[in-house]
Amino acid sequence: MSIRHVFAVVRKEIQHILRDRSTLVLVLLAPTALMLLMGYALTMDIQHVPIAVLDYDRSSTSRDFVQQITAGDDLDLYAQVSSMEEIEALLMRGEIKVALVLAPGFARDIRSLRGMPLQIIIDGTEPQSGAFAVDHVGWRAEEFLNQALSAQMGALGVTQGVSQPIDLRVRAWYNPSLKPRVDMIPGLISMVLGFPALSVALTLAHEREHGTLEQLMATPITRAEVLLGKMIPYVLVGLVNVILIPLLAMLLFRIPFNGNFIVFFLLSAVFLFAIMGMGLIIGVFMKTQPAALALSFLLIFFPGFFMTGIFFPIASMPEVMRLEALVLPGTHYAIITRGVFLTGVGLDVLWPYGVMLAGLGVIFLGIAGLFFRKTLG
Repeated sequence: MSIRHVFAVVRKEIQHILRDRSTLVLVLLAPTALMLLMGYALTMDIQHVPIAVLDYDRSSTSRDFVQQITAGDDLDLYAQVSSMEEIEALLMRGEIKVALVLAPGFARDIRSLRGMPLQIIIDGTEPQSGAFAVDHVGWRAEEFLNQALSAQMGALGVTQGVSQPIDLRVRAWYNPSLKPRVDMIPGLISMVLGFPALSVALTLAHEREHGTLEQLMATPITRAEVLLGKMIPYVLVGLVNVILIPLLAMLLFRIPFNGNFIVFFLLSAVFLFAIMGMGLIIGVFMKTQPAALALSFLLIFFPGFFMTGIFFPIASMPEVMRLEALVLPGTHYAIITRGVFLTGVGLDVLWPYGVMLAGLGVIFLGIAGLFFRKTLG
């Protein structure tokens, strides 16, 4: 293999990227734009859910409870109503998403330790807000009951240690606030960095479709040199995004970066090598750009969305899907990004995933080289 030949193809491809604005946007700006779009659209924290309260008890205890559950930015008290008809009207107009009904004897039942007579009505057309409100009210109600119990035990002279023998303390490591975006955005990086692979596939299909591949066919450059020369410029552009996108995640989404950036950069380069190999395979087999585009989404982006563990745990998938997930570079890279960003682990933990990515890259490049022909037809 001649380094001079590979460099000649690399130089030609870089000139194509800089000259063709659509390609430049696709490989350099599209990953950042997609990260912004998906980061905000898929990880939006639910806040300010409007609720109505129907308080049949009208006691100081019920008022204190309503004040406690609406403290903060999670639930907003939209209206205090006096009948179920008002609740129905507000729900039908979409002005509230949740209604709380406090039964008569609310304060009496709490004082007598008989529980909390509380009904929650949610708008089923927007179940996410309803489920969030139920969880919020649930833990606020438990906190309110514990405070009432502690006050009563204190009035009776009973220490809290005697009345509450179970001391349950829950800690969440690496994501103490349990915000979905902290877990999801590092995983999304493996998706958005796959866009240069789409460009590789489209470039090969474009040259075959427009006949410019004939110029390379007339040269002594080998198949491997052509494919490497096509791949390297997009890997280099992808490495620019490896710097930009983590900065975006940290500055805009407040995602912690607890690992070593050099380790992350090197493993990202291996991931780009593997994902570009997939792009080369698509470009080798597809003769037109629309076909290459369709197959890229079918083989790279859709599986990357559903099968790499970003949104759905791999352990919960059927065995066949778990085996298929192992062939996707994004599966291993999502583990790397979460490991570097959140847990701060290094090569001593992540090296098996880097080796897997390198192996996949070699296999993909070998398949592309095997089926790539420098002949027409």
